[in-house]
Amino acid sequence: MTAGRATGTPASVARDRDDPTARPGSQTRVRVRPLSAPGGPTREDRVATEEPLEIRVETAGRATAVAVTMRTPGADFDLAAGFLLAEGVVRGREDIRQIEYCVDAALSEEQSYNVVTVRLRPIATVDLAPLERHFSITSACGVCGKTSLDALTVRGLATLPPGPVISPDVLSALPERVRARQRLFDTTGGLHAAALCTPHGEVVAVREDVGRHNALDKLLGWAMLEGRTPLYEGIVLVSGRASFELAQKCVAAGVPILCAVSAPSSLAIDVAERFGLTLVGFLRDGRGNIYHDPGRIVGRAGNH
Repeated sequence: MTAGRATGTPASVARDRDDPTARPGSQTRVRVRPLSAPGGPTREDRVATEEPLEIRVETAGRATAVAVTMRTPGADFDLAAGFLLAEGVVRGREDIRQIEYCVDAALSEEQSYNVVTVRLRPIATVDLAPLERHFSITSACGVCGKTSLDALTVRGLATLPPGPVISPDVLSALPERVRARQRLFDTTGGLHAAALCTPHGEVVAVREDVGRHNALDKLLGWAMLEGRTPLYEGIVLVSGRASFELAQKCVAAGVPILCAVSAPSSLAIDVAERFGLTLVGFLRDGRGNIYHDPGRIVGRAGNH
């Protein structure tokens, strides 16, 4: 694949909010006043950058815009790849020929870095119609119960294989380990995280974004482009709640265990039950709830 994944990706640096020519970074410098002294002097603060990213898919020389998402700049190629994996457009990195930022001369530099084109290799079938119909729609307004579950089955998602086996103690230790790797959250306080972990508790990778779905797309896209998918031995931890959207993304990438520090939704539990996904919620402070598990969590907490 040309246009290397890291090449051209905005660095994790701050830009000045009042400089419209600056290339988007993951943080933006702003001036703030404390609430205790509204008339006092300002000080510099950093907030998470939020910019639109348009994802285009090119097949047979024709590019089609399939999604627009509000994201934190950085790892944009991973985000685009992960989104297409989760939507069933690609199955692995072998389907992708090239990922690059838009080079349209009519766009400003900043606009160019807000458009990513994914060029696919000639493959048997690429159905972009479902994505085009739901262009720019998120899970907040696009899902509807059993119909959504049935659509995943029709798309070809299969029941996850049995493994791996993990202990409650290993799961309980993951949030603290992942939190220690959230570098952007430390400086902005405003980002979600998604982490890939092993059954032994090793944190393999962490991705951050203003959107929880984007953070997961970045993580899964990175794994796919590294040739790690399907992630049949992986554990994913997300910093917020577990929604239908996050659960189906994990199933699409072959992730057998999804943990969230907050609550799952009812439809996320339905996805877990339909596809054999282990789903753990409220995983924090050494505790958590198992909402579905086909036998991967073995043992009792406190047994070493």
